[in-house]
Amino acid sequence: MSKKHVFNAGPCLLPQVVYDKAVEAIKDFAGTGVSVLSISHRTKEWDAIMDDTRALWRELLNIPEDYEIVFLGGGASLEFLYVPMNFLEKKAAYVDTGVWAHKAFKEAKGLGNAVEIASSSDKNYNYIPKGYEIPADADYLHITTNNTIYGTELKEDIDSPIPLIADMSSDIMSRPVDVSKYTMIYGGAQKNVGPAGVIFAIIKKDALGKVSRYIPTMLDYRTHIDKLSMFNTPPVFNIFVMHEVLKWIKDLGGVEAMNKINVKKAETLYNEIDRNSMFVGTAVKEDRSIMNVCFVMAPGKENLQDEFMAFAKAAGMVGIKGHRSVGGFRASLYNACTQEDVEALVACMQEFEKLHK
Repeated sequence: MSKKHVFNAGPCLLPQVVYDKAVEAIKDFAGTGVSVLSISHRTKEWDAIMDDTRALWRELLNIPEDYEIVFLGGGASLEFLYVPMNFLEKKAAYVDTGVWAHKAFKEAKGLGNAVEIASSSDKNYNYIPKGYEIPADADYLHITTNNTIYGTELKEDIDSPIPLIADMSSDIMSRPVDVSKYTMIYGGAQKNVGPAGVIFAIIKKDALGKVSRYIPTMLDYRTHIDKLSMFNTPPVFNIFVMHEVLKWIKDLGGVEAMNKINVKKAETLYNEIDRNSMFVGTAVKEDRSIMNVCFVMAPGKENLQDEFMAFAKAAGMVGIKGHRSVGGFRASLYNACTQEDVEALVACMQEFEKLHK
């Protein structure tokens, strides 16, 4: 079988060493003689994994001591409801940079007064809004740092005069983050730090408990902080795999080293898109994501889209079809995607160009 180069937007490619560790744990978790799929979350062996997973998050992102880390089910889409449930009292401000940012805004509007203070929808979300005014009377500002469908990314931590909450589902652990600038950071694991089925939430603890509404027990972050993410049975296997991914990142040199690798991968692919007569990028250059590279056939070449898709598939490229809402192509260069994978895609694009010269 020819080698596959996986560019799926999620669930993501994971490092081979993580797959190997997961297989071992499925057979025998931590020498217990019990599979990680069947281990009780009330054992000392599992407590050790939970403690070390939190410690790895804290170390890799230099998370201050007054922040708590929780792991929950439900995906980031459920967090869209968690956030206003726990933080929205009078008004919330949202920046609309794509489908997921808009869905987060919709959930907040369903609970209270949420306002959209900036949007890039006027140009099909191909840029990150800038220069917008942040209302001083809002309870928080919500942003989505990376937009997987459109290939745009906010690459620096913004300064906000009000509490800042960020969905970092698809770029967490890809670059250093100044956690102290945020009241909360959350996201699904399945882009960069694990399999689908578990989310992470990094929360400044003293920001909680300030809304007057009743918060259902399972939707109250304090419930999960107090019970160390084990108020109910956690997604055990998913957290175990996350733990192994974080260990892998640490062994590579941490998020600083990871960022250098990711920037090189993205530059390699964007340089080819800009050079190749068959393709054009869709995001404005200054806002191009290093995680999700989106491109389409060049003007006049649109009729070759299906042909290139088939050509790339035959060459071992997996997951480069663009999101159904925008079409074209998307190569997701999450942490476990290698420089070799990217160079294989570049070679494929170059070969396709030669066929049509």
